Amino acid sequence: MSLIVKICGLSTRETLDAALTAGADMVGFVFFPASPRHVDLDMARALGKQAKGRAIKVALSVDADDALLANSIDALQPQILQLHGQESVARIRDIKQKFGLPVMKAIAVESKTDLATLPGYAAVCDRILFDAKPPKDATRPGGLGEPFDWHLLAGLDLALPFMVSGGLNSDNVAEALRITRAGGVDISSGVESAPGVKDPDMIRAFIRAARASEELMIR
Repeated sequence: MSLIVKICGLSTRETLDAALTAGADMVGFVFFPASPRHVDLDMARALGKQAKGRAIKVALSVDADDALLANSIDALQPQILQLHGQESVARIRDIKQKFGLPVMKAIAVESKTDLATLPGYAAVCDRILFDAKPPKDATRPGGLGEPFDWHLLAGLDLALPFMVSGGLNSDNVAEALRITRAGGVDISSGVESAPGVKDPDMIRAFIRAARASEELMIR
């Protein structure tokens, strides 16, 4: 199976076009006001139309209630929901039943103990995203630009697809893939010139590096 490359936190037509033209498989849009990457519903609707048929659209939320989820789904028309908060297994099961969309759950990783929740989430989710655990004083759970110890995922036996995020960039993506053997990579702050400001050249460079890493792994 080919590597899935996801560019997350897109919020402008220009940067979305850069990601789509460079060949991103997934494009993520953040519905979380505390994030500098948050998109309002009108912009989400416009960007959703722009991405339609060109990549898998991902709606990211953090401990969202049903109303926020419904509004974001109506605007973006995503193919998958990314839950990046403290959502429980029961809550995820409820969301899938109510909205009928696949779910990717983000799990924050700092040590091996953080993987204890994995079996429960794996039983109800369609994809897992391993991200770096934020500092205790952080105001948001992701997009902070710090990696975790990828060796914690070495030899991971997981039946469903998983992706790696957190502190990735065009220089270290090959190493992250070599260690984790992940089926996908997800980047946000690593392709930004400032928090929330995506850089088209950095987006293109990252996708090139990820594709080159994939070719080396196949050989």
